[in-house]
Formats: sequence, C-alpha cells, structure tokens
Amino acid sequence: MTNLLNTIISSEKRKNLLLLLKNEPQTWDQIKTSLNVTATGMLPQIRILEKEGLIFHQNKVYSLTCLGTLIVHYLKPFDATLSVIESQKQFWQEHDIGSLPYVFLIRIGELKDLKIIETSLEESFEPHNQFLDKIIKSRQVAGISPIVHPVYPKFFLSLAREGRKVRLILTKNAFNKIKREYFEMLLSGLQYDNAQLWIYDQDLRFAYIVTDTYFSMGLFFNNGVFDSKRDIVSTDPSAMGWGEDLFMYYMNRSHPVNKEGEY
Repeated sequence: MTNLLNTIISSEKRKNLLLLLKNEPQTWDQIKTSLNVTATGMLPQIRILEKEGLIFHQNKVYSLTCLGTLIVHYLKPFDATLSVIESQKQFWQEHDIGSLPYVFLIRIGELKDLKIIETSLEESFEPHNQFLDKIIKSRQVAGISPIVHPVYPKFFLSLAREGRKVRLILTKNAFNKIKREYFEMLLSGLQYDNAQLWIYDQDLRFAYIVTDTYFSMGLFFNNGVFDSKRDIVSTDPSAMGWGEDLFMYYMNRSHPVNKEGEY
C-alpha cells in the first residue's frame, strides 16, 4: 500500500473530510458540525492532508487541491463499493457475483442500504411474503429470471390485468417451461399492451425484480446451486436505478416475444 493511499483510507476522519470537501469548500465550523468532530481530533488530520497536498485553507475556508479533487473523484465510488461489500460480506463471498456483467459489477456500490431476506427451510421454495407484498404495491415491475416458480405465471398475469406495467426477461429454458406448462396464461398475458416479454439466449446466473419502490435479487452459490432461501433487497433509489439499468442492458440483448408467443 502506498503512503498516499494509506493516508487516505487508514483514517475515517481524513476520508470523511475529503468526501465532504468534494461537494464544496467548508469553513472550520461547518466541518465540525458536518463531521461531528472536535479540534483536538480533527486538526492533526487536516495538517496531514495539507502536508500531502490534498487540501488547503484560505481565509479559514478549507478546499480540495487539484490533486485532492482528482483523488476524491475515485474515492467516493471506491468507498461506496467497500461499504456495500462490508455490509453483507459473507453473502458476497458465498455467491457467484462474477455472473453479473462487469459494467454492473463495478457499479455495485450503488446497491445502497442492502438487507438480506431469508426464508425458513420449510418455505425455501416459496416466494417470500415481503417480495410478493412489495410487488403488489408497485405500479411497474421489471424482472429477469432463469427459473420459473409455479406461483409466478398467475401472479404476473394478475398484475397485467390490473394495468400494472410488467416487463420480464426469461432464458430460453425458462420460456420453454412456461410454454409447456402455462401456455394459456402466457398467451393471455401477451395480449396486454402493458405486458412485455423478452427471451435471452444465453445462461443467466441470477434472478431479480426491480419496481418503482423495491429491488430484490437472488444469486447462485459459487458451487452452481441457486440460493432459494436468501435474497438481497433494498428500497434505496440508487439500487432501483442500478436494477433498471441492468434490465435495459439485457433487454437490448434479448428477443421480444410477440402476441402469439413466438420470438
């Protein structure tokens, strides 16, 4: 680890001050109030950052130097990424996150305020109640899945009938299962202008739903088995934005299904 990197990340006070100054210059009183620090605790950290050429002060106002601005530009997403990983470290270690497109994996810091919803062993193959409840209350739903649960065809058909915007992407195997076992429901759902379905030709190693108020994702374990008991969920707008962008990424690489159930 370089001395400069160590200077930045080895102290929460220094890191937080740099992130604070990213927004705009701050007076000493503003720094104390925003970071809830004392002169004894903070002034030595300020001197270190000044010595490294990352900040300077003029007329009692502290600002980032050009070098500080450059570094903090990369510090914020780096810090956000570490925060997301640390918040559910064991979950990320146990699951195949490499299946996510790289352009979204490096944006994982946008999945803010993540929580894990875990079902009991007896309910591990049932959609958890919070998941269904959140979707029912949503105006629009977008989802991607390589698996088909018996509850879902009827559930999503009911959403389409109620006028909700429903957009789904399935793998070919999942779609073929729908055609074999729920063909009438499939055709019925495709007649609604507010319901759209796409088929993705390649394998998918995750399943997720994003709505206007909720984000939920299930991943495969590193051994290739789908984790049917745990989902990561969030109601933070940043996570929902990440989810919507991921949907558009796959939609643009998928084939639309017409009203006759063909693609």
